[in-house]
Amino acid sequence: MAEDSELWNVICDGPFVPTKNLGESACQSAKEIWETLQTAHEGITQVKQSEIDMVTTGYELFRMKDDESIHDIHTRFTSIINELHSLGESIPRNKLVRKILSVLPSSWESKVNTIIEAKDLRTLTMDELLGNLKSYETKKK
Repeated sequence: MAEDSELWNVICDGPFVPTKNLGESACQSAKEIWETLQTAHEGITQVKQSEIDMVTTGYELFRMKDDESIHDIHTRFTSIINELHSLGESIPRNKLVRKILSVLPSSWESKVNTIIEAKDLRTLTMDELLGNLKSYETKKK
């Protein structure tokens, strides 16, 4: 019976493993170690939310630069989307497609209108959109 109680204590509190005493900052159980690692890796909730807010602002303010190619805009955009995804935020594909179309400069307006009229933006993939835009960009040059 005593063994059962000891086993239950190990399950609840983790095994007692003698370690070098590092003072009061040392973790005393596996649970404390896990929580410390989790906090160090993910950061506290406020820090994570601040990062999400900052990257979301970058997404919202995202625009195509004057001297930027479609390839360049895609690289920058993908970086922002990947960062949001790593923070647990995801944006539906159709919103990403619409975002790219909305950030193109006015010199692209005729192409944007053509894509909006000819394609179903709910099913248009990012690769299809970028291929279409790269083809147009090549013809413009």
